[in-house]
Amino acid sequence: MALQLSQMNPKERFRDRAQDYANYRPTYPPNAIDCILNSLQDIAQPIAADVGAGTGISSRLLAERGIKVFAIEPNLAMQECAVPHPLVEFRNSSAEQTDLSNNSVDLIACFQSFHWFDPEPTLEEFDRILKPTGKLALVWNDRDVNGKDEFTREHGKIVANFANQHPAHSRLKEGDFRPLKLLIPNLTQQTFTHQKALNKESLVGLAMSTSYLPKEGVEHQKLVANLTELHDRYSDRKELVYLYYKTTVFLT
Repeated sequence: MALQLSQMNPKERFRDRAQDYANYRPTYPPNAIDCILNSLQDIAQPIAADVGAGTGISSRLLAERGIKVFAIEPNLAMQECAVPHPLVEFRNSSAEQTDLSNNSVDLIACFQSFHWFDPEPTLEEFDRILKPTGKLALVWNDRDVNGKDEFTREHGKIVANFANQHPAHSRLKEGDFRPLKLLIPNLTQQTFTHQKALNKESLVGLAMSTSYLPKEGVEHQKLVANLTELHDRYSDRKELVYLYYKTTVFLT
């Protein structure tokens, strides 16, 4: 895991990607949310901190299950693109300093975000705000680029080509979570699969939500052309293509 990503201005780097992030990023499969919430089944009214909440995709999924959620997100542009939910309260704070009270939450969840945090102060902060019986859930949605689906594999080649070996793209080697497990030894791991249907606009929009892919200039034009050709080659009668994902859930 490329923990040095915490030194690459993570609190601001999605500022110009926020609307695309809100519009086009995939959700998380219900069984992944079930896995997390089943660990809280003995708690009557759980309170969660969704740390690195972004535009609130995961916060709303938790809130829709009746969980009160503090959405910790330092990027105001991301906050402004969030769809409101009565059980979600955004806090303009960070993983390293959440500004939540001691022993105040039953669940800390990091969806697609933990790799952007400075691990040592973050885990100290998590230990401070988590109740003694609380749970930590670390979740990643990753395209199944080595799976059976040909479109997903071809899409992965395009993204890798334009990622230019950025650490955020290569943050996890396939199946290698050993650095994470050394950092937090008592993790259990479960993996779930799902797919996201995309038309031509949303296929490009998904790419534009990715911080390390070009958003302007010649390389951007080449990326859009590549994705457009890929869509035209694989789309079905509804003009949709389907990206396959693996969602990995780590729980303490």
